[in-house]
Amino acid sequence: MTENQKSSHLRQLKNQLIRLQDYGIDEIPCNNSLNSSSLPTRSSSPEKTTSPNSNKAVIQTLAQVREELGDCDRCRLCEGRKNIVFGSGNPEAQLVFVGEGPGADEDEQGLPFVGKAGKKLTEIIEKGIGLNRSEDTYICNIVKCRPPGNRNPEADEINACLPFLEKQLQAINPKVIVSLGKPATETLLGRKVAITKERGQWQEYRGIKVMPTFHPAYLLRSYTLENRKAVHEDMKKALAELNR
Repeated sequence: MTENQKSSHLRQLKNQLIRLQDYGIDEIPCNNSLNSSSLPTRSSSPEKTTSPNSNKAVIQTLAQVREELGDCDRCRLCEGRKNIVFGSGNPEAQLVFVGEGPGADEDEQGLPFVGKAGKKLTEIIEKGIGLNRSEDTYICNIVKCRPPGNRNPEADEINACLPFLEKQLQAINPKVIVSLGKPATETLLGRKVAITKERGQWQEYRGIKVMPTFHPAYLLRSYTLENRKAVHEDMKKALAELNR
């Protein structure tokens, strides 16, 4: 096994342990010795110990989630980043936008959606549905560091960041989530998604309604009347749900 492979395995193990801790599992039972005399027999009934708070979810504030994230080195994306891009907007927003990851401008400023795609998103929010981006929404990504060359985040990178996205959404507890593009939608739904077929159709994430739509960067690449109408229709559905 090469050093790079060892490093990758150790990183994955560390991420898995962190995820277990995030779900309230803070120790893994283990016998001190592995000889046969120390193992329980088939008829034995090991004593069960439970913590009174083991099933009680602790809801953190966004500030606490950011503090826990720290100067993150949980995956290889930390190696090339300039800034962690945690999120921005109203921490009590009823509408949350979730994208896939920071680009060059976001990495430079430490804020989500501030480049060309960000300007398009602001236009969609403010001109399209008449909301104020900073006051009425919260915006974040499934990964908090820029993937090299703006590629899609890889599975282990998403898994390393996922507990923090989950805690962000738990802290905000919005009424509607708009997932921007395929990677964000797949992460929230936990399955493969054909975004061109499933955009505009209501989904659900832990009891919160999710409206999948095209990523603003896709709109800039394929700026057709059909795509613009599709996103506008999706956003009208999201707004109608907010106003119910």
